[in-house]
Amino acid sequence: MIQGTGSNVGKSMLVAGLCRAARRRGLSVAPFKPQNMSNNAAVTEDGGEIGRAQALQALACGVPLHSDMNPVLLKPETDVGAQVIVQGQRLTTTRASDYARLKPQLLDRVLDSYARLRAAHDLVIVEGAGSPAEINLRRNDIANMGFARAADVPVILAGDIDRGGVIAQIVGTQAVMDPGDADQVAGFVINKFRGDPALFDDGYAMISARTGWPGFGVAPWFAEAWKLPAEDALDVAAPDRASGLHIVCLCLSRIANFDDLDPLAQEPGVRLTMLGPGRAIPGDADLVILPGTKSTRGDLAFLRAQGWDVDLQAHYRRGGHVLGICGGYQMLGRTVSDPGGIEGPAGSDTGLGLLDIDTVMTADKRLTLVQAVHAGSGQGFHGYEIHIGRSDGPDRSAPFAHVGGVPEGAVSPCGRVQGSYLHGMFADDAFRAGWLAGFGIQGQTRYGQTVEDTLDALADHLERHLDVDAMLAIAR
Repeated sequence: MIQGTGSNVGKSMLVAGLCRAARRRGLSVAPFKPQNMSNNAAVTEDGGEIGRAQALQALACGVPLHSDMNPVLLKPETDVGAQVIVQGQRLTTTRASDYARLKPQLLDRVLDSYARLRAAHDLVIVEGAGSPAEINLRRNDIANMGFARAADVPVILAGDIDRGGVIAQIVGTQAVMDPGDADQVAGFVINKFRGDPALFDDGYAMISARTGWPGFGVAPWFAEAWKLPAEDALDVAAPDRASGLHIVCLCLSRIANFDDLDPLAQEPGVRLTMLGPGRAIPGDADLVILPGTKSTRGDLAFLRAQGWDVDLQAHYRRGGHVLGICGGYQMLGRTVSDPGGIEGPAGSDTGLGLLDIDTVMTADKRLTLVQAVHAGSGQGFHGYEIHIGRSDGPDRSAPFAHVGGVPEGAVSPCGRVQGSYLHGMFADDAFRAGWLAGFGIQGQTRYGQTVEDTLDALADHLERHLDVDAMLAIAR
C-alpha cells in the first residue's frame, strides 16, 4: 500500500507506475483504493463508478475496470456534503460531520472488495488517501492505516520533496502515529525531486536513521505526467501555446469528469484554457466548453457569480461556439428543476437559455458505457454516461448523437450551441479528428497510444530511480 505524507504527493502516479512495472514482470495485478474523494469518475464494466485514478491504474495493469477497485467514492456536492458511492452504486448523500458515523458500516464492504481482488490476482497495489498523520481521523479510518491494519497490508510512505520539508513530513508522520500503525510501515520513498538526487543523500540517511524505516529510493519529477488523465482539475496541464483553436473550459466549483479535456490539450493545433473563477471569458475564444458538474444548480449560480453568463452571451453574439457536456449541457437550457432536492435544496432555476430544452432531476442515475454515432458527421465513437436528470425540448429534434438508434443531446438551430450527456468522446481519435476538422484543425494525436506510452515511460522512470523489486517483495 502506498500512503502519502499529505494529499497530492504523487500516490496515484506511484501506484500507476508500479502497476505497470508489476504487469511487465508477468504478474496479474490490480489497483485498489479503499476510499477516494473525487468528482472525476469512470464507469466500470460491471455498471458502477470508480475514481479516475483507479481507472488509469487499471489501464496500467491491463485489466477491465471494476467497482471493487474503489469501493467507497465520495463525490462532493457542497462544501459540507457529498454523495457516497459504495461498490459502484449511490448509497446516500451525507454531511461530512455525519460521514464519520457511517464509516464503521463501510469497512466490511471495503474488505469484501479487497478480498475479491486479492483472490483474482497475484498482486494488489493499494493507494491511500490524504495522510496517516491525520490522527484526528484515525478512529474508524478506512482509507489509510485503518484499512492497512484490518487487511494486514504493508505500507510504503511517500513524501513530496517538491513542496519542501520532506524530512519533517516523514519523521513527523511517524512521530504522531500509533506505534502499531508505525509498525505497519515497511519503508519510505521520496517523490518529485528536481535536480541531482545525490544532493539529498544526507537528508535521506537522516530520515532512515530517525525513523528506522528503510528507504526505497528518490524519484525525480516525472515531466510527462501531464499526458496522463488528471484526477484534479488543477492538474490539467495544457501546454502554453500562443496560437491554435482557442478552447476555453469553465472551471466550475464542482467540476466533474474534466478528463474529457485531456485529449484536446494534447492536440498541437489546440490552445486550451482552463478558466478559473474571477477571470473573464477571453474575447478570442473559438469554443467555450461547459463541463460536467456534481451540482448543476449550484454551479449555475457559481457561473453567474463569475459573470460568465454575460460573457457567454457576448461570445455567442460574436459567432462563437458553445459545447455543454452533462451538467454543462443541462445549464445551457431554459430551466433546471430539482423538485425532489436530489442535488441540494428543492427548487428550479432559470438556465442560460442557449438551448431550447428543460431539465428535471430524477432519482435514478444513469451509469453506462455507450457506442454512439455523431449526428453531424456520422462518425462513431465510444463514450459513457454518468448523470442524473432528463432533458427534453424542441432543440432535441436536432440531436448531438444517436445511441442505439435513439437521439441523444441537442443542437441549436444555428448549430453553434450543442449539448450532450456523453463523456469521453474526445478520447476517440477518429471522432476528435473529425470534430476538430469542423474548425479547420487537423487532429494529430493518438491519445490512447500516448497514454500507454506514458505509462511505460512512468514505469521506466520508477525502475531507474526506485528499488522496485524490493518494493514488490514486501507484498504478503
